[in-house]
Amino acid sequence: MSNVPNIADRPGRDTRLLEQARDAAVPPLVDAFAVALGRFDDALFDRAERAGPSQMAFLDAMRELRRRREDIIGRFRAQLQRSWKALEAGQPSPAERVFVESADDTLSLVSEQELESRLAVRNFASVIQRECKPVLGRLDRRLGWIAGDVTLDSDLNPIGPEHIGVAVHQAFVACDLAPDVRLVVIKLCERDLVPAIARIYASLDQRLMQVGVMPELPARRPPAAAAASVGEAAPDLDATGDGEDPGAPAWAARFLNRMAGVSRGLQATQAAPAAPGFGDVPPGYGSAPGAQGVLLEALHHLLQESRRGRDTGEAPEARAVDPRQRDLSQREMLSVLSLLQASPSATLRAAIGDTGESLSQRLKNEVLSSATQLGVDPSQARLAPVDEDAIDLVGMLFDVMLDERDLEGRPRELIGRLVVPFVKVALLDRRMFVQKTHPARRLLNVLAEACEGNNGESAAERTLLTKVEEVVDRLVAEFNENLAIFLTLEEEFRAYLEQHRRRIEIAERRAAEIQRGQERLEAARARMTAELDERLADRRVPQAIEDFLRQPWAHHVTMAVLREGDEGESLRESLALADGVLEELTEAQRHVVGKPWLQAWRSQMLKVFASVGMNQDAAAGAVDALHDTLQAVAAARPDLEKALPELPQVVLPKPVVDEEATPIHLVAGADTLDFDHSDADHFRGLPIGTWLDFIDKDNRVQAGKLSWVSPISSRLLFVNRRGVRFCVASPEELAAMVRLGRLRTHQSEDAFDSAMQGVIERLEPVPSAAAPA
Repeated sequence: MSNVPNIADRPGRDTRLLEQARDAAVPPLVDAFAVALGRFDDALFDRAERAGPSQMAFLDAMRELRRRREDIIGRFRAQLQRSWKALEAGQPSPAERVFVESADDTLSLVSEQELESRLAVRNFASVIQRECKPVLGRLDRRLGWIAGDVTLDSDLNPIGPEHIGVAVHQAFVACDLAPDVRLVVIKLCERDLVPAIARIYASLDQRLMQVGVMPELPARRPPAAAAASVGEAAPDLDATGDGEDPGAPAWAARFLNRMAGVSRGLQATQAAPAAPGFGDVPPGYGSAPGAQGVLLEALHHLLQESRRGRDTGEAPEARAVDPRQRDLSQREMLSVLSLLQASPSATLRAAIGDTGESLSQRLKNEVLSSATQLGVDPSQARLAPVDEDAIDLVGMLFDVMLDERDLEGRPRELIGRLVVPFVKVALLDRRMFVQKTHPARRLLNVLAEACEGNNGESAAERTLLTKVEEVVDRLVAEFNENLAIFLTLEEEFRAYLEQHRRRIEIAERRAAEIQRGQERLEAARARMTAELDERLADRRVPQAIEDFLRQPWAHHVTMAVLREGDEGESLRESLALADGVLEELTEAQRHVVGKPWLQAWRSQMLKVFASVGMNQDAAAGAVDALHDTLQAVAAARPDLEKALPELPQVVLPKPVVDEEATPIHLVAGADTLDFDHSDADHFRGLPIGTWLDFIDKDNRVQAGKLSWVSPISSRLLFVNRRGVRFCVASPEELAAMVRLGRLRTHQSEDAFDSAMQGVIERLEPVPSAAAPA
């Protein structure tokens, strides 16, 4: 690539550079994988010597890997090439799509072996991300730039950690390996492949920089000052959530920006012994270093501050502790929660449906009262601080989600049933709160997406809710302490949800077609009315002539405009016909006698009558009636005027009606609206696919996606999450809705992230009015 000229100032996709970047990355990655694969023999042999009864599994694996070596390498190469081709096509594909596309649209159970393999390659990808984060950030931007200013991240970069992890999974997916040995093989990839990947990344990054691809990348945004005050461990978490952990949530950056008060709490806590923090992750469930650890500890102290405010200014640590009470152990906590998970109490179910009661407090009461079933005296037990944190956070998380999301009736009940399982997850793995890729939160996000705004009004909606119920039932029945069930259910349900989204896309296109047909019909009718008014305004004409123009001729003109547009030949002929008939009427009114009336227009008039369903004889009789009428006018004998024969029922075509569409309420005519013209200009340039939040008179929020803009009226069509039309409005009407507080920018965060942001806002103390500035 050294011979490529400097292209730093040239925008757009560079096919040649993409090809050279591919050649500089994909073959070396394949070679590195082949070299690592060649080292597995010795490692597996060493394992076999120490494996005891399972020795043969490792020896069999050695033979399998030798026998299928070329196939394994070919699968690895093919997967990377598929990912790169997607980037070259301008549509980078998420790594997760490989798993989604390999599943059918049912909720069939993924095999345990497949599940463990996917978990292992995800961990492998996390290691690559951690080891290569700085260079990966630069590669994402440089590759995205030469691909046509495409935004890349760890999940879309075709040579990023996630895609390499998927390639490793695909490489071994067809191999006959014992489950434990398969995990060892993937772990060996982590040991032998990561250093080589880091070198390939660094080499590609250097070469791209040398040829002028973004040679001086903008400096990364520095950590917020408040976050820096926490200490050196505070990470740089920007709005994309790319802190130390690749799965850092979006709310984390905003949270760290407001951590000055929390940092003071941390410093005070570090000066004296305190209760165990929420960041103290139990052994066996992984650690939470760096960004995750700071966030978890900060959440713990924010909860403490919140409790202090509720306890009349007394710090939680200072509350009187009954020496006869002891903390419930984690085993006891999990046992109690398992009981509640299988059979939630009536009061807990009522709390889920009640928008006024705190789920956190209800959960804590239920845990302590249910401990009696384990032989524990509630008067002699209390919640450990770290467990109280977990219950408070989960309870508030679901409080926010159930309050702020469009979840009513059955969807609310289904989401509410997840509360207890998620408390168990919080006890087992607190990283759920700070890791956006955590399988539990991914499952909650897809279930919330399926439930939000889903009132079961259509067959597709009811089917989707049934699938949600199946997932919830399985989670409640099968979740003990193995978090793998969340990954299984999330992947299976996501596969079904992809099918549902495709149906939504079809519904959305149908809504646009319906609206387009309706507007074309409205425009055709408007053109016909304008032409008719121009010819008949303030003019008295015989009844037969008026009936002809207002019925068959009007229908014929409308159809001509619909079929051929405003400049079609049929429209010109129809307008000429009306003008010719009226000119002959003018002559007749001058009492010209003996003229063969309408002879020049007879064939055209027969065509018009035929277009409304009259047979040839009836059409000829109608033309004769018009002829006799003109003759009577010329003779000044109105008593001789003829009426048209009975016309067939003329029905103008109607557009297909979307029976699922909700009523459309427009604001008013643009001439009476109060709006900001800059807002109207903004809506005129709104890109297709933009989401907005519409707020009704009861302050309920419904998200709407801009699906189509009319080339006729410039009105904007919005569809809901089901792809069904629910609002059609002009830019001026939308601008007026903004002024009325009925329209706002859509918050695109996922359900879990958005709810966590709400939790933070509820926990933060409200500044006193008397507080100094």
